[in-house]
Parts: sequence; structure tokens; C-alpha cells
Amino acid sequence: MQFLALRVRNALLMHGYDEQQCEITEAIEGEHFVEKLIAVARIQSVSEQYILVSSSHGRMLYWEYEGGFSALRTRLAAAGLLID
Repeated sequence: MQFLALRVRNALLMHGYDEQQCEITEAIEGEHFVEKLIAVARIQSVSEQYILVSSSHGRMLYWEYEGGFSALRTRLAAAGLLID
């Protein structure tokens, strides 16, 4: 199993979808950035602001991350985890 070390903090917890297929989210505020080792298999997507990871009970978490999109993209490419 491969892991990615990253400083993240919780931003949004996605509980699922409503009847109109809109995300049901819970904003999480006031948390500090912490260092985590994230299993690469949990990563669903990465944007300029968030990394979306799978969680328990079918939930998804949007984490804010430090370092910026370009730096993260470079790290993933260097590890052979990015297909251009």
C-alpha cells in the first residue's frame, strides 16, 4: 500500500446526496493543519483547494491541504502516481 505525507485539515464532510442529487455536506471550521499519511487508494480527486478522500461508512471528506496544487502534482508525478 502506498502513502502520501501531507499537511491537511478537515473542510467538508459529505454525508451523501438528497432527493435532488445535491451533496449533503457539513462544514468543519476552526481546525488546524496536521501531518497525515494518506493511503493513495483513498484519494478520489485533487483540486486547487481540496483533496477529496474516501472515509468510513461511505462518507467522503474534503480536506484543505498545504503546499499548493503544482507542488502536489509534482510529488505525485515523481512517485509515478500521475498519468499525463
